[in-house]
Amino acid sequence: MELRHLRYFVAVADAGSLTVAAEQKLHTSQPSLSRQIRDLEQEVGVPLMSRGAQGIELTAAGKAFLDHARMALLQAEAAKEAALRAAQPPKPSFALGFLSGAEIDLLPEVERVLRAEFPGIDIRLSSDYSPVLAKALMRRKLDAAFMRPEEQMDELACTRVRSDPLVFVFPSDHRLASHAAIAPQDIANETFYLPSKSAPAVRRAVLAYLGRAGVDLKPEHEVHNVVHAISMISSRRAVMMLPAYTSRYLPETIITRPVKGEAPTLDLVIAYHKANKSPILKLLLSRVGRLGAAAG
Repeated sequence: MELRHLRYFVAVADAGSLTVAAEQKLHTSQPSLSRQIRDLEQEVGVPLMSRGAQGIELTAAGKAFLDHARMALLQAEAAKEAALRAAQPPKPSFALGFLSGAEIDLLPEVERVLRAEFPGIDIRLSSDYSPVLAKALMRRKLDAAFMRPEEQMDELACTRVRSDPLVFVFPSDHRLASHAAIAPQDIANETFYLPSKSAPAVRRAVLAYLGRAGVDLKPEHEVHNVVHAISMISSRRAVMMLPAYTSRYLPETIITRPVKGEAPTLDLVIAYHKANKSPILKLLLSRVGRLGAAAG
């Protein structure tokens, strides 16, 4: 018994007609198909179909045989697909995380670097806060992540990609809008908002800078992301300090001004688990300078 016999039998059973199955499904002649069905019945040992004026009807044996024939064809197709997959070399994959917003500058160059060496690579992307990315790295759910340095990263290693200066952010019609640069003392009496603990590196950098400047501000509120910052700055006419790259997300009603004097900065790093020996990671780390230049 051959697979073609099973295919012919299933085609006839589905069509209910030898002529229809031959011409529309199997593209063979009706006499040839009839011979194939007779050969199958002879090998099985019982009639599988009855031929009458209304077409083809399955016998009780034919109905029992049909389910097994379908299953055999499915299993044969699955075996073929499994063999084809096994014959292909494994597709390299790399799980890469980004601090939300950092993808805009970095991802195009990262993809160029990785696909030049690994053309078929499957790059699996995620975007989140740095603390979340750090946990994913420690759990080996990510191979690498572009993020802020986090505390308690003993299992992780990191390499600096670039430094992001902090800038002042406020409504475009604010009294400070006429200033070319802002000193910390200029905001001493302003409504000031601070990034929440979801962005601890930014929060620490802002507090450290204001502390060095001797400005003791009591933040009236905390914001969790750039969208929240836009909403609160607009509605409460507040002032914030954020990384300079966030300016690309701001509407025209909100502007940024640089810090007067030496601006505080935040490092953006590529972090990874110390035990990760992936050649893909090694390649990415070897191109950090190129990535930093592209993102600058």
